[in-house]
Amino acid sequence: MRIPLSWLRESAQVPAGASAEDVMAELVKVGLEEEEVHRPTDSIQGPIVVGQVLSIVKEPQSNGKTINWCQVRVVPESQTQSLTGDGIDPSGVQGIICGAHNFVEGDKVVVTLPGAVLPGDFRISARKTYGHLSAGMIASVRELGIGEDHDGILVLSRIGLDPELGTDAMELLGLYDQAAEINVTPDRSYCFSIRGVAREYAHATGTTFTDPASKVQAPAALSGGYGVKINDDAPIYGKPGCDRFVARTVHGVDAARPTPPWMSSRLRLAGIRSISLPVDISNYVMLELGQPLHFYDQDKLSGDIVVRRAVAGEKLRTLDGKDRALDAEDLLITDASGPIGVAGVMGGASTEVSDATSTVLIEAAHFEEVSIARSRRRHKLPSEASKRFERGVDWHVAGIAAQRAVDLLVELAGGSAAAEGTDVGTAPAAVTIDLPAGFAAERIGIDFTEEQIVTSLEDLGADVEKNDAGYLVTAPSWRHDLETKEDLSEEIARLVGYDKIPATLPVAPPGRGLSRIQQQRRRLIQAMADAGLTEVLAYPFATKAANDIFGVATEGAERKALKLANPISEEHGFLRTSVLPGLIEVAKRNHSRGFRDLALFEAGLVFLPGETLGTATIPPLGVKPDAEVLDGLYDGVPNQPLHLAAVLTGHDSPAAPAHAPRAWDWADALDFARLAGDVLGVEILVNQGQHQAFHPGRAAQLTLRSGEVVGYAGELHPKLLAAQDMPARSVAFELNADALFEAAADVIVARHISTFPVASQDVALVVPREIPSDEVLSALREGAGELLEDVALFDVYEGKGIEDGKKSLAFSLRFRADDRTLTADEASAARESAVAVAHERFGAVQR
Repeated sequence: MRIPLSWLRESAQVPAGASAEDVMAELVKVGLEEEEVHRPTDSIQGPIVVGQVLSIVKEPQSNGKTINWCQVRVVPESQTQSLTGDGIDPSGVQGIICGAHNFVEGDKVVVTLPGAVLPGDFRISARKTYGHLSAGMIASVRELGIGEDHDGILVLSRIGLDPELGTDAMELLGLYDQAAEINVTPDRSYCFSIRGVAREYAHATGTTFTDPASKVQAPAALSGGYGVKINDDAPIYGKPGCDRFVARTVHGVDAARPTPPWMSSRLRLAGIRSISLPVDISNYVMLELGQPLHFYDQDKLSGDIVVRRAVAGEKLRTLDGKDRALDAEDLLITDASGPIGVAGVMGGASTEVSDATSTVLIEAAHFEEVSIARSRRRHKLPSEASKRFERGVDWHVAGIAAQRAVDLLVELAGGSAAAEGTDVGTAPAAVTIDLPAGFAAERIGIDFTEEQIVTSLEDLGADVEKNDAGYLVTAPSWRHDLETKEDLSEEIARLVGYDKIPATLPVAPPGRGLSRIQQQRRRLIQAMADAGLTEVLAYPFATKAANDIFGVATEGAERKALKLANPISEEHGFLRTSVLPGLIEVAKRNHSRGFRDLALFEAGLVFLPGETLGTATIPPLGVKPDAEVLDGLYDGVPNQPLHLAAVLTGHDSPAAPAHAPRAWDWADALDFARLAGDVLGVEILVNQGQHQAFHPGRAAQLTLRSGEVVGYAGELHPKLLAAQDMPARSVAFELNADALFEAAADVIVARHISTFPVASQDVALVVPREIPSDEVLSALREGAGELLEDVALFDVYEGKGIEDGKKSLAFSLRFRADDRTLTADEASAARESAVAVAHERFGAVQR
């Protein structure tokens, strides 16, 4: 919101010498964010004065153009020029070349004299051109930076001005004014107006506020005006789409009259282009009071105005010239001919006010916020009106704004106001809030006095009634954000001053530091980073297809997922049930930007809804729910376990002289998954697995000793990688970290390292092909006994010398004793015991 300072001064006591920076510094104190300063004099400088064309000599040129050699007086006839400098004629008559032809002798124009600077760093000087010394320039609105008019130079009489010669044109056109631009948060919609910002400036400075609405003399009641009906008996969003519609008529309007410079300059500084007098008046009132208006050419209306929802198949051509298919949820302004506007968003072209309009019907209505916001988003049609309506407009200001528009049309457009008018609708009930006497002090941490509390709330515009418990506060109609005692406490703190809140550091409670789960989580994440993986954070939102693929191992199995009520993107409308989709998106984005070797991981929550979701009622604020209510709330909260996942693409290291990088493969994914178990002291068992997101023959199911499945690892499915434009043979793993935390011991005891030498032996066992190697390894470990220090698989062979349907598994066994050097016989006996268990369980025989 841009605030021209000259306009703000009409309602707030802004010092005459205050700059836009000074105003923003005050508004920051009451929570408004400063954005930018808009100051025309940063790009335009004088001398720029009012002149009168004395004579015009038309001189055709060889290039086909005809130029005007003009004599222009820039001081009153009886005076001489007080300015001096190169090209300044002391007589006050300047010779100027001009190529425009939209003026005649006797017209008063804006003259930029030598030494002036126009927007774009265009410097004016006396120069020889077309055989004459041209000492200045007759300016157009475009050259002055105050409009986009391409019809020629600015003739002052055509905008209703007849100033004295030599008058400072910059002051005449409002170019010395400046504007402070502030960012208005959605909860403070009243600040989208001079009325609201002036009130806040008064709060910040402790000065007097003059409500511009109080200057308008609106009738107490209206009747007999244009027919209006509100037909929205079944509200879609909990409230009627329209609960007030004020209509006023002004006859005899001269819509072609120029907008006065004071109004157009204020609109321009406020960031709104001057279009025509009626449109400018509607925008001016909206900026002043915060109530959007719409003007209709009443002669183009057919029958009564009806506010209703759209029906299937209806279309509307809006003021921007586009035909729009309407939705059943759209709130419309209609007449007997059909839709004539999308309520609160944009009017229709069929009833647009033009220069030929003589009777204007003014609409000042109040619309429901959500309905307007959805229509604006649905049609991708942002407007100044919708920006205000979707955040909330003061119900009570509609009649005042309509009267203000009537007054301006009468004053500036020569119209006459009809005595009749229309005002239909029902006022919403006022919001009353109980504020306990000590609540604000307890919440904010300041002992507010009764005077501070009452004065702050009354300054807001609230009615405050003292009672035994504290205060009964009636919120002002323009503050839609005030609903609870917490809201009132924050407003009291804001107006008393945030700088009054003491800074007190909390005392850390005694304890042992991080909890067991916190320590395990940090250990797990640090281990992944230490292993060379890069941690990323992906959005927790996923598509339905991604949840269906990654959320369940078996294709077609049901996967329940939480659907978002208001997603950032309709495509990503669900909370994730797996971390991998987000990781793959991150890897895909990096790969598309030239990063080919990636090892990414994320530890994040997934969301697994149960049978119960949500709760029928929400407990009130300010009261701690009892155990039964809390249990009910928690029952409706989905399970949110922490998952650890990684995606690996490309190679494990960059290429270098005498070093060939190795491509990541399924074994790396398994190793990282095992590492996660090792740092927590949890044994992860690896079995051949099947998961629809992984390669059918290169996927492992990861389980605990208890048999609980905690994740999958391996190569991602080739079809999935091709669909995502990912490199072939990318690998990944995902683990339920919460399950690992639960299985981990409270304390991990480091194994004693023996100082005695190791005895190593190898064994090759032939087993059926379908037997998982990990199960054979577990059998060897169990059979070898306490002397076995480590066992590892180092070769798998199928082929010549091995029966069909079988495979050879070669293991390395390492034996060591804590108290002696083992003999060869002891190591061999332990190995034979290990082989015996494998033979008993799987029929394994030594090669």
